[in-house]
Amino acid sequence: MSDPVFFSASGPLTLAEVADLAGAVLPAGLDGAIAIRGAGPLESAGPDDLVYMDNAKYAQALERTRARVCLVSARFAARVPEGTLALVSREPYRGFARVLARLFPSAARPTSLFGATGVSPGSFVHPSARLEPGVVVDPGAVVGPGAEIGAETVLAAGAVIGPGTRIGRGCAIGPGASVLHALVGNRVIIHGGARIGQDGFGFAMGAGGHLKVPQVGRVIIQDDVEIGANTTVDRGASRDTVIGEGTKIDNLVQIAHNVVIGRHCVIVAQVGISGSTTLEDYVVLGGQVGVVGHLRIGMGSQIAGSSNVNKDVPPGSRWGGTPAKPVREWFREMTTLKTLAARGRAPEDDAE
Repeated sequence: MSDPVFFSASGPLTLAEVADLAGAVLPAGLDGAIAIRGAGPLESAGPDDLVYMDNAKYAQALERTRARVCLVSARFAARVPEGTLALVSREPYRGFARVLARLFPSAARPTSLFGATGVSPGSFVHPSARLEPGVVVDPGAVVGPGAEIGAETVLAAGAVIGPGTRIGRGCAIGPGASVLHALVGNRVIIHGGARIGQDGFGFAMGAGGHLKVPQVGRVIIQDDVEIGANTTVDRGASRDTVIGEGTKIDNLVQIAHNVVIGRHCVIVAQVGISGSTTLEDYVVLGGQVGVVGHLRIGMGSQIAGSSNVNKDVPPGSRWGGTPAKPVREWFREMTTLKTLAARGRAPEDDAE
């Protein structure tokens, strides 16, 4: 049985091109025409590959690498082995990312699963939908009446674009994703299985039963947003749910109705954000954070993983715990509890 390679390099890069992409200075005397054909981890990279290193945890792996070139921060440059060329960069990881994007452009966003160009047979595009030039529609994808799709956007197999929905230019909608009641900007990536624009969880509770409240808002997704696989973004109830420019959302995240997320936020897997909460710009939520509804998390704040936020967070804060609080206070509480538990430990506990 053949061994498939899912991401083939688009072509070699010269050492000079790698240095330029990574923001590194090419040392005097090095041949800028040396070809770099691939990339890999320190442990298994070969003589035509590029690697990166900026974490002391991997110092030993660096010393044993067989890679041709290593993007490395200045403090580890002396540990690059003799057979590997060191390119010193202030941000090796970001530089590595730029080189990877050039070497493996198909890995940067979902592409056609059918090798399709244009509108494939077996797709379903309503006659009233408008598609700009260069749109790719895989078999099984559905584009509803009045929808508009911008140039160079890819709709993978099984994607569903609802009636009247607008998708910008250069976007990628992954397999099985659905985008309804939404206005989507340019260069947005929505990975497979994501659900955008379904109704939010709105009910008028009562002893005689729970009355469903119609959700008549939209989802607004600004430019350069990325939304992970199987993430859900509910449309607004009476206002819009908004995701700001450049925000990156991991897999398996729940964003409820009327939530407003600012620009360049980072939201890690399994986060749940309750309705009508606002995240200002540059907020980071670690994995499994839960946020109560109708709160505001201030600009630049960071919430530690597995924390639960039940009150407003001031701008620039670092909080953690359940309920979440400033990290210094949280650490003091944990230290105190540990000390108290140790004092009360029975001798037989120590013997165990």
